[in-house]
Amino acid sequence: MSTKKFLLDEKDIPRQWYNLAADLHGPLQPPLAPNGAPLKPQMLAKIFPGNIIEQEVSRQRWIDIPEGILELLTLWRPAPLRRAKRLEEYLKTPAHIYYKDESMSPAGSHKPNTAVAQAWYNKKFGIKRLTTETGAGQWGSALAFACNLIGLECKVYMVRISFDQKPMRKVMMQVWNAQCVASPSPDTHAGRQILKQMPHTPGSLGIAISEAVEDALADKSGKSRYSLGSVLNHVLLHQTIIGLEAKKQLCLAKEKGPDVVIGCVGGGSNFAGIAFPFICDKIHGKKIEIIPVEPTACPTLTKGPFTYDFGDTAGLTPLLAMHTLGHGFVPEPIHAGGLRYHGMAPLVSQAAVEGLITPRAYDQVKCYESAMLWAQTEGTICAPETSHAIAATIDEALKAKKEGKKKVILFCYSGHGMMDLAGYDKFLSGKLTRYALPLGKLRKSLAALKRFPKIKRSRKE
Repeated sequence: MSTKKFLLDEKDIPRQWYNLAADLHGPLQPPLAPNGAPLKPQMLAKIFPGNIIEQEVSRQRWIDIPEGILELLTLWRPAPLRRAKRLEEYLKTPAHIYYKDESMSPAGSHKPNTAVAQAWYNKKFGIKRLTTETGAGQWGSALAFACNLIGLECKVYMVRISFDQKPMRKVMMQVWNAQCVASPSPDTHAGRQILKQMPHTPGSLGIAISEAVEDALADKSGKSRYSLGSVLNHVLLHQTIIGLEAKKQLCLAKEKGPDVVIGCVGGGSNFAGIAFPFICDKIHGKKIEIIPVEPTACPTLTKGPFTYDFGDTAGLTPLLAMHTLGHGFVPEPIHAGGLRYHGMAPLVSQAAVEGLITPRAYDQVKCYESAMLWAQTEGTICAPETSHAIAATIDEALKAKKEGKKKVILFCYSGHGMMDLAGYDKFLSGKLTRYALPLGKLRKSLAALKRFPKIKRSRKE
């Protein structure tokens, strides 16, 4: 009987996070204030606690994980590394397919890796309440879980289309004592303005971020802060525990390392978690193909320019250098709600600029077809976001078959789909379409960015 699960002991949890900012060629473009002036760390102090800001601006390669956070992570970590033998056999591929199973956390995804860390740092800083946005509900559920665990209040602005499509996510948040409202909402000035202009909008992560930031800033007690589930450097830092564990587990599997690393990508958190430790290896000479996979409906890396833009719709956040579709962009209401973000993490964007990663975009029908094949071979029902990584994994396994090469393929199984069965129902009833973003809509969305500062180009662009 072949081994299909590779498990680490709790004592083997990585004691440090890996910071890719220390190894990128750069130059890393600095965040800017909304007026284009250099952003100073203290300008972020009303949004984030000081200990989080320190991590956000750090260029230190390894950052220690506090014992208090490690103790909380042991509730579900280390996460299993599994081999997809049944899928390999079905595809008749010589490839070895491994996946890091992040669906084992209490909230069912990779998101608690940073939610617990952020809640812990905020509590240490004296904060009593956190606000946030959520797309599919994975992040909102994770932060609700973390705040309940640590003793903070939590309010979540959930993108309207996901609020309607995935009502049980709201219930999960309520079970963990969080308040969840549909975004855009009447609770904030930004929400009221957007509802006035677009009363039937499906919402977007950019809109929900605006609402959550405004809410945190409006607390006159100074005890509220905003928490983000992706994009920013400190969030991606916390997620690198995924790839660092995977390295140890591939050794247990007697593999020299992966030839291909794959993750779905919306804002960048789970992709960074699985990929950044291996991007480090690639920078230092290893031959690895690293593939972020996004939806054709929201093709930020594959179609969006690398430029300065706001992370939110209302322009309350700093200007970030990133691949973007424009902060006013509202994606089509695809079921992979966690991938419906107009921007991309600056660190992921810089890795793309330097040619360290090779982005792809797939339509939702192809992804659901891949999810169905996965469920019928490996047994588990994946989240719509995860299905993007599975689609690319299948393509890479078939490529290995065509080439007659044994390849080691590693991907991040970023979350389960037990709250996403409405999407499967639509697929099975033939109601999903192969939507790709029209060029005209993209050009219209990008027009507003002409007034922003320009990127100082690196020599590798």
